[in-house]
Amino acid sequence: MEKVKIGIIGLGGVAQLVHLPNFAKIPNADLTAVAEINKSRLQTISDKFNVKQRFSNYNEMLEKSEIDAVIIATPTSTHKDIAIDCLNAGKDVLIEKPMARTYQEAKQIVDAAKKNKRKLMVGMNLRYRPDTMLLRSFINSNEIGEPFYVKCGWIRKQSSSEKWFTKKEESGGGVIIDLGIHILDLALWLLDYPEISSVSSQNFHHYTKNVEDTSISCIKCNNSAVINMEVSWSLPVEKDHFFLEVYGTKGSFSINPFKLYKKVENDYINLTPTQVDNPTVLFKKSYLNELKSFIGAINGLNPVFSPGEEAMQRMKIIEAMYESAEKKHEIKL
Repeated sequence: MEKVKIGIIGLGGVAQLVHLPNFAKIPNADLTAVAEINKSRLQTISDKFNVKQRFSNYNEMLEKSEIDAVIIATPTSTHKDIAIDCLNAGKDVLIEKPMARTYQEAKQIVDAAKKNKRKLMVGMNLRYRPDTMLLRSFINSNEIGEPFYVKCGWIRKQSSSEKWFTKKEESGGGVIIDLGIHILDLALWLLDYPEISSVSSQNFHHYTKNVEDTSISCIKCNNSAVINMEVSWSLPVEKDHFFLEVYGTKGSFSINPFKLYKKVENDYINLTPTQVDNPTVLFKKSYLNELKSFIGAINGLNPVFSPGEEAMQRMKIIEAMYESAEKKHEIKL
C-alpha cells in the first residue's frame, strides 16, 4: 500500500509536540508538506523535522503539493475557512479541537465535507487513550449495566499563553472550549451519544475578563442519564487534575486512577487490572492512535471514529452551556 501523503497547516505547540514527531512512528504515512505564516517558525520547524515542501501560504500548498490529506492545527478562528478550502481542494481533513467557534461554522465545514465526499475528522484524542477505549468496550459488553451518571472534570493551568487564546472572538470561548469540549465529548462517547434534554451551567471569570476560566455544568439526557462536569484554569490544585467516573446499574469505572467495580449479587468486586500505563504514556499513545486511525480512515480500513457530524452536534451543546451561564437558568434542547 502506498504511503498516505499528509500536509500540516499550523506549526504551533500541538503540531510540534505530537503531530510532527508521530509521523516517524507510522510507516504508511508521509509528512509531505507544511504551511505556517510565521516564516521563521516555518524554516526552523521544517529543518528540525526534515520537511522539504514548506509554504507560508496554505493555499499554495494545496495547489503545488501532491498531498492526500491535511491536519489543521491553527487558531480556532481560522478553522472554518481553512477546512472548507482543503475540502474543496479534494483533501481529507483532520481538524484539531475545537472544530469551530460556533455550531454554524461547524455546520459549514460538515456541509463542505459532504459536498466534496471527503473524510472529516476532529481531534478528540481522549477517545484514543488505551484506558478509555477499554472502558468503551466494557460499556458495550454490558459489564457495568446501563450507565446513568457520569462525573467528570479537568482542572489545570491555561493550555496556551497565545493572545488569541483568551479572546472570545478568536477562540470561541474559554475553559469550556479548551478543556470542557474534551471532557464532554468523552462522556457523550462513552454513553454512546444520547440525545440531550437540557443544560445548566455556571461560569466564573476570576482571572480572565473576555472568557470564562471556571465552568460547572449539569447535562441531562433524554434517557435519564446525567453528566456533571467541572473544568477550570483557576481552581487552586497542587497539580493537573483530570478525572472521569461512570456509574452503571451493575457497577462503575473510573480513569485517573483506573478502577473497575462490578456488582455480583450484593457485593461490588474490584476487577481493576494490575498493570495500567501512567498518564504521560496514555497521553502520548492517544495522539499516536488518533493519527493511525485517521490514516486508516483515509485508506478505507476503518470508519472515522470522531467525525465532523458529532463535533457539530457537540457545538450545539456547548452553545447551550454558554446561553445557560449568561441567562442564569436551565436551557432545554
